[in-house]
Amino acid sequence: MTLRLVSPLCLALAVASPLAAAGPEPVAQEPVVMPAQPDRAFIFSLRGGIAAVPEYFGSDTLALGPDVGFSFHYLSLGNGRSFGDPDPWADSTGLSFGGSLRYIAPRSEDDYSELAGLDDIDAALELGVSVSYATRNFETFGALRRGFGGHEGWVAELGADVIARPTDRLRLTAGPRLLWGDDSYTGTYFGVTGTEASAALPAYDPDGGLVSAGIELGARYQINEDWGLEGAITWDTFVGDAQDSPIVRQGATDQWGVRLGVTRVFRIGG
Repeated sequence: MTLRLVSPLCLALAVASPLAAAGPEPVAQEPVVMPAQPDRAFIFSLRGGIAAVPEYFGSDTLALGPDVGFSFHYLSLGNGRSFGDPDPWADSTGLSFGGSLRYIAPRSEDDYSELAGLDDIDAALELGVSVSYATRNFETFGALRRGFGGHEGWVAELGADVIARPTDRLRLTAGPRLLWGDDSYTGTYFGVTGTEASAALPAYDPDGGLVSAGIELGARYQINEDWGLEGAITWDTFVGDAQDSPIVRQGATDQWGVRLGVTRVFRIGG
């Protein structure tokens, strides 16, 4: 029989090795929680209704037509940046910038016997920018637009409103309005060329400048968080070369209008 001698060092390593392999118990780590990202959101409102406006610039007769409008309220990009107010019924204060749009209906001599001999004018869409400054009880604003279609000129608009709130849901506004147009604009709607001229409508070449001055009375009522009613009464009078136009002289210098619509708020995301 053969005896094998094991050195004390080898025996110590053999005993220690399983203990070293086992090691200390692992420490559980807390899960990493990422900060919540802001939600993306877009809030705007659309207005739809009816309006009664002069049949053309200088007409003494009102015509019914659609009334539409768009208002931007709030935009969140989801990266911490946002624009506007998430409350669509809150009045914006301070300095703000936006877009400006106006639609002008077509004019055809076939529809108005008093305009016999004048060339037809296609519908026009004016697009541009606006700037406003508002406090709780006062707002002033201006807009610059270029015409496409019926006219290719430039127009500028300036206005101001005093704001009253008889109740939390009712908002009333009243203030003056001014409208300027360049030679192309006034020539299109108030001019009479030599080939169009007649005994009733002599030739006339108006210059650009202040076209009209007036006032607007408006009201908005909030029904609930999503729906509201909005309306306005407007009065404008032509001035300068527009007032002297034979088209206006055979019609009316004073121009009245009224509109009434329903406002619906839309919320996307959030």
